[in-house]
Amino acid sequence: MKIGVLILAAGTASRMGAIKQLLPYENTFLLGKVIENIQGILLKDIHVVLGANATEIKKALSNYNVTCIENPDYKNGLSTSIVCGVKRLSNYDAILICLADQPKIDSSYFQDLVALYKQNQDCIVTSKYPNKNGVPAIFPKSFYSRLLKLQGDKGAKELLNSELNFIKTITNSEKLLDIDTPEDYEKLTNS
Repeated sequence: MKIGVLILAAGTASRMGAIKQLLPYENTFLLGKVIENIQGILLKDIHVVLGANATEIKKALSNYNVTCIENPDYKNGLSTSIVCGVKRLSNYDAILICLADQPKIDSSYFQDLVALYKQNQDCIVTSKYPNKNGVPAIFPKSFYSRLLKLQGDKGAKELLNSELNFIKTITNSEKLLDIDTPEDYEKLTNS
């Protein structure tokens, strides 16, 4: 079973007012930390979807063993990055989709996701937030056609929160922290 990793890092980070993916964090930067946490379980097959600030981010990623995918349509929303990535990773049995701004999600969390997926390979394995399901999530190949139909800036939210019985969840809400604003970043760096 081959799982490809798709890190969504194409956004403009308009609320942050800076290139969010490159903000310093621990001995690297936000996106670097996410990559390091994933490399704890999957050393290869990591793909990063870039859009805004692609040149600067690509330069910063030169020390990481990742494949960069440029999304020319990133301004049309998160779904375009998912579609762009799924097209490139269609040869994988499953795709783990995660965000560039969740550095608290560590290797053990990703290991739990993969372990649950290995026991439920026909299901989407997703993260349980207080009032919804979201990414990181693992999508088996049988759901690629649905991912390719996504539109707008909602990502796979509707699919992850449908009432169907093909969804398994794991919970660890203190790790599921998005860094969207300067206040979020300040909390992260002061914790």
